[in-house]
Amino acid sequence: MPQTIAVLDFGSQLTQVIARRIRECQVYSKIYHFSTAAAKLRADGVVGIILSGGPQSVYAKTAPHPDPEIFRLGVPVLGICYGVQLMGHHLGGRVAHSQAREYGHGRLTIKRPGQLFRGLPRSLRIWNSHGDKLTKLPPGFVATAVSDNSPFSGIEDKKRGFYGIQFHPEVFHTERGGDMIRNFLVGICGAKQDWTTKDFIAQSVAGIREQVGRGRVLLGLSGGVDSSVAAALLHKAIGPQLTCVFVDNGLLRKGERAAVKKLYGDHFKIDLRVVDAAALFLRRLKGVSEPEQKRKIIGRTFVEVFEQSLKSIKGRAEFLGQGTLYPDVIESVSIGGNPASLIKTHHNVGGLPARMKLKLVEPLRQLFKDEVRRVGAALGLPREVVWRQPFPGPGLGVRVMGDITAEKLEILRNADAVLHEEMMASGFYYRVWQSFCVFLPVRTVGVFGDERTYDYVIALRLVESTDAMTADWAKLPHDLLQKISSRITNEVRGVGRVVLDISSKPPATIEWE
Repeated sequence: MPQTIAVLDFGSQLTQVIARRIRECQVYSKIYHFSTAAAKLRADGVVGIILSGGPQSVYAKTAPHPDPEIFRLGVPVLGICYGVQLMGHHLGGRVAHSQAREYGHGRLTIKRPGQLFRGLPRSLRIWNSHGDKLTKLPPGFVATAVSDNSPFSGIEDKKRGFYGIQFHPEVFHTERGGDMIRNFLVGICGAKQDWTTKDFIAQSVAGIREQVGRGRVLLGLSGGVDSSVAAALLHKAIGPQLTCVFVDNGLLRKGERAAVKKLYGDHFKIDLRVVDAAALFLRRLKGVSEPEQKRKIIGRTFVEVFEQSLKSIKGRAEFLGQGTLYPDVIESVSIGGNPASLIKTHHNVGGLPARMKLKLVEPLRQLFKDEVRRVGAALGLPREVVWRQPFPGPGLGVRVMGDITAEKLEILRNADAVLHEEMMASGFYYRVWQSFCVFLPVRTVGVFGDERTYDYVIALRLVESTDAMTADWAKLPHDLLQKISSRITNEVRGVGRVVLDISSKPPATIEWE
């Protein structure tokens, strides 16, 4: 049993980002519900506890609180944002609503490095997101850092091993945040840095086998990174008990169906069933423009197609495998019943009809995209699969703005194929996070030769990111952008204008819908 760092989840959308930073330090961590009993943590061999942030006030009637006994376990505790407010509240300090809410970039001034800030510069840029703050320290604590709006932005009780910070060290916006977390894990908790991708694979395989037993698993294979790595993990764990179903929903990229069949059916010898359901999906999406309605229709139809696929499988499937990642989860549902906010519905997250009686197997649910890539590489998947750019589960259905028609899909496919070719040829495909086209239901005036045209607009979305939680637009060379635009307008019938999306996430999302 590896040493464990427990992360208590109080409803923050960044809880898994904390766990990710811990994994980057090669330390094993586990996320627990905020109410987990201290006795359970002791039995699990926890050597340190991190209290996550959260959206509530410690004084709210519905505010989540931990088992007070965690402060008597004798292990170090780090409170982050809401977590430090909880620590102050439970240990005799005072928390109050701040007149000046701190959100976004701020400046941290370290007064005394202590163990948490050891080796760091005196002044650092940090990321804040809070409306409450500590106004009185609990007995035994001293202030170690201040911010523009808080005299207790960093606190510690070295004797008991309690530490707190009012900002978020887990996000990339905080300078040297990873070093702060490493100082806590290694310097304060004494955790061993011996957790690797191979350990994750071994643990996942064991978990899959325990969950599935001799049952059969049905997995929807899209050919993207997520479903491919999920399929590889499941196949490694249960072999012939896995059946993959590839659904041609009519919302695929150009040549997608043939490529998936060749790679997985012919090369990897996975039990692959190809289902042509394009007409069904397009019929149900006819006239639908609202993004959430599109996603829900696509999700429900996927489930129905899977349900029909069960009938063709020898031996009833008991489980549905999915390549759900953490950004999918946090944008869709509350984690562990905590009040994380819904952003959008994902087709591969959520309940299945009770009549199907299928249980979910989601071996990648706690990972981010770059971590999934490392797992895929360790499993031996080819580079073109492991480093393939993300593609949404609803496919081109959420890249055609407004209602969906066969004509619009064909225009988008052809434009996207041009973009893909140029990104690959220039070497930028593997250097950005995502590069794709969006069809805009807007006609604009143009001139081809001596003729006036009135054609559609294609938007280019090219972004850089590491985990899809935040993203910035990619600054590609102007001559490359010019070539892409010229080829699309010249080669794709129906397109008269190409525009570039230069929005960052936040406030925009990576996908348009």
